[in-house]
Amino acid sequence: MCQINTLIKPNWAIQSHFLLSGVEKLTGTANIRKRCIVGKIKNRQKMSRRYDSRTTIFSPEGRLYQVEYAMEAIGHAGTSLGILASDGVLLAAERRNTHKLLDEVVFSDKIYKLYDNMACSVSGITSDANVLTNELRLIAQRYLLQYQESMPCEQLVSTLCDIKQFYTQAGGKRPFGVSILYMGWDKHYGFQLYQSDPSGNYGGWKATCIGNNSAAAVSLLKQEYKQEGVDLKAGLQLALKTLSKTLDMTKITPEKIEIATLTREDNKTKIQILPLSELQAAIKQYEEAEAKIEAEKKKEKDKSSSS
Repeated sequence: MCQINTLIKPNWAIQSHFLLSGVEKLTGTANIRKRCIVGKIKNRQKMSRRYDSRTTIFSPEGRLYQVEYAMEAIGHAGTSLGILASDGVLLAAERRNTHKLLDEVVFSDKIYKLYDNMACSVSGITSDANVLTNELRLIAQRYLLQYQESMPCEQLVSTLCDIKQFYTQAGGKRPFGVSILYMGWDKHYGFQLYQSDPSGNYGGWKATCIGNNSAAAVSLLKQEYKQEGVDLKAGLQLALKTLSKTLDMTKITPEKIEIATLTREDNKTKIQILPLSELQAAIKQYEEAEAKIEAEKKKEKDKSSSS
């Protein structure tokens, strides 16, 4: 009996040994898999940082992060909007730098004249905007020197957008952190309004907005803009209404905004930045119209409550 026990015990020991070694192998495999998963996650995070720092490399999701960051910078900049009218084009912009000691004669914050038939408004990094506006002026003057006529609006916008797009795929460079609204006139398409972004994309618009709270402004413009078109007078009131409802201020003032118009007089294009007196008169007219609408709404509400 004792011999049988001594013979059986080693078999049990061998079986238990194999069972334990099998469990250890399984747990070891699980730990290896766990370490592999953690390693993959860490590698993916490192890879995302690598794609994030490189301008010209796509992420695994097919995104160019530096271009997206450039567009994000515009979302924190001052608001600019444009409205295409039947008798002209209007650009309106928020002025954030309103220091009392600033010399306004030599300083233009948001709206720039490019040449006789075209002007633009910018939102984003001002130093980048200065580089691009100077390039726009050079392109227009080279065309005028070569062909003895003004450059078509869309061709000028397209030429600059080619340069902006190049900066999204060239090593050692970064995208321009600025979006631009262009207003202009040419003999081919008349009055025109364009918008371009840091990726080099552009398009023509009837009314649009860039900068801070641009989504809310575009939604309001979509509701208020008449499909049959508006004139400059109605466009000015629409611009003031949009700015007053989207800007982070309790009351709109002439010092806080800048408005420019582009019209045609005697077969010549006229670009004018509205002076403070005209802005004040337009704001007063807008406030009176809004007060009248509010009074009518209140009157109708009182009638409905009394009935």
